[in-house]
Amino acid sequence: MKKNIIIRNSTEDDISAIQAIYDYEVKFGLATFDETARPFEAHFNKRVEVLELGLPHLVAEIDGKVIGYSYAVKYRQERSGYRYCLENSVFIDKDYQRKGVGSLLMDKLIEGCEKGPWRQMIAVIGDSENYGSIGLHAKFGFRKVGTFYAAAFKLGRWVDSVLMQRELGAGDRSLPDDHHS
Repeated sequence: MKKNIIIRNSTEDDISAIQAIYDYEVKFGLATFDETARPFEAHFNKRVEVLELGLPHLVAEIDGKVIGYSYAVKYRQERSGYRYCLENSVFIDKDYQRKGVGSLLMDKLIEGCEKGPWRQMIAVIGDSENYGSIGLHAKFGFRKVGTFYAAAFKLGRWVDSVLMQRELGAGDRSLPDDHHS
């Protein structure tokens, strides 16, 4: 199946499909702890925000249908000390999970993020039993750095939040190019 999947930059025309994938997770999944669907404009604005930062906002497409998407945003962007750290998101249509779509998206996402000045990528994974997402991130060099136990309540139960992290580019082995003593 992987050979038929195209990974490309998202367009405004993809927002409805992105919204549908996200809404499913809001209602039935733990890939997000949102419990209320976001309006179209929120997804549209998120894409604009990501692109304005020079970060990738990608979709996976098969036979003209968007089946997944990924992007990165600045981690805790309101705090300047985190300016070289990103947080990633990967969402896959329920009918295409565990079929390699996430790997294709993650590969291109990391590649795109390493073109910028960023040095770390953080994954905040919903549910310590989300073996698919944890395995996907581990495959791409993320290591588990912590778990917030019972940090959220969704779908009638307490849910953990797993934190994973990987280096981008030189990581912490050198100072950023724009560092001035």
